[in-house]
Amino acid sequence: MKRLLAFVHLSVLAACALVALAVPPAAAERISFIRDTEIENTILTWATPLFEAAGLQPDAIQIYIVNDRSLNAFVAGGQKLFINTGLLMASENADQVIGVIAHETGHIAGGHLARTHDALRDSTATSILAFVLGGLAAIASQRPDLGAAIIAGGQSAGLRNFLQYSRTQEYAADQAAMKFLDETHTSAKGLLDFMHTLSGQDLLSTSRQDPYMRTHPMTRDRIAALEQHVATSPYSKTELPAEYDRMHRVMRAKLFAFMEPGLRTLRRYPETDNSEEARLARAIAFYRRPDLDRALPLVDGLIAEFPDNPFYHELRGQMLFENGRVKEALPAYREAVRLLPKSPLLRRAYGHVQLEMNDPALLPEAIENLRTALAHDRTDAFAWRQLAIAYGRDGQTAQGALALAEEAMLQGRHRDAIYHAGKAERELPRGSSGWLQAQDLLAHAEQAKERAKARGDGRNLSDGRRSR
Repeated sequence: MKRLLAFVHLSVLAACALVALAVPPAAAERISFIRDTEIENTILTWATPLFEAAGLQPDAIQIYIVNDRSLNAFVAGGQKLFINTGLLMASENADQVIGVIAHETGHIAGGHLARTHDALRDSTATSILAFVLGGLAAIASQRPDLGAAIIAGGQSAGLRNFLQYSRTQEYAADQAAMKFLDETHTSAKGLLDFMHTLSGQDLLSTSRQDPYMRTHPMTRDRIAALEQHVATSPYSKTELPAEYDRMHRVMRAKLFAFMEPGLRTLRRYPETDNSEEARLARAIAFYRRPDLDRALPLVDGLIAEFPDNPFYHELRGQMLFENGRVKEALPAYREAVRLLPKSPLLRRAYGHVQLEMNDPALLPEAIENLRTALAHDRTDAFAWRQLAIAYGRDGQTAQGALALAEEAMLQGRHRDAIYHAGKAERELPRGSSGWLQAQDLLAHAEQAKERAKARGDGRNLSDGRRSR
């Protein structure tokens, strides 16, 4: 879970979608995503059957884990699903998380809040998250001035109502969720249990309620409908695969160990607890101190017991790499990639470690790893930067310029994107795939620059920062 808390830059807003946004410091500190191969794989494993039951393409839906302790999950920007760490850590079992995903899938399939979400469809996840958390901060503080936005097309939408589903939409999403759960032979009891948990917040003040409660209106009728379904569905007593329970326990332990102080982790998962998740949590707690003399034996024990688990090899590599033991980290990442070759995060990490070795013989494989990572996720600015470095060291200056242009576009540095794309265009053979890519980048960067200029938002387009 390399750099578990990757903070987003609030200054980078989506062109044309959001014109103004003000987020208070307290909210800004919370605006971040967690990128972790194992957790993302877990959520995708649980969600894919539901997406397919809804007639959606799983590859088209982007899942984001939000570093926020409150219970919340929401859909925005068309097919972007956001799930808070608070919800994952508070869930008692995989059934509850799957139930929530089924409900949110109902919102996607139903096209709820379509007009607002269409305005954000081309926005980055970071822009959407800044927008949403700015709105939730305004709700919680009773000060709408803390969060305000103008949606493209001239329609003003108060953030107070941005994620506010109607009771009809909530009921429809519940009905869809029950249908999807039945079609996947999954019990709806997890969703019902989650609803019961939230229903106890009815009497709390708005500022103390979890965002999920505020944005997904709760009614007794909804709970009654779920209770009726659970009482009659032939799948209500169907248990999930044992592996799902293991994945849930490991996910919660991993999140807790990375997000809580080490002493709290060691109290929650003491030496007397020899379960898989407890050993993992303790390994992470010791690694964060850092105390590799105690962390590595725990990870090595997990690898010995679960040799085909790519995530334990990844964790071993991360521990070594981040403590300057790059050469020792390389075999661990190599094995992780061998076991899970389609993971963009693993490929990116492996390519990064290969670059840090400063060995020219490793450059071709590093380039291949980074290209493979970007084939699965072209929005990874860090991977583009690493690819540019790799191409530069390999003497492929035109390809390096292309990679720098892609990175600049993702970061909103349109003039930089034009410069690097122009360099690539001049150096690459006319009509080649790289030349066409440079042409496409130039067109998009020019359009984005003009839109920003028309907005008059005061941004210094050469470096993506606000001018003072």
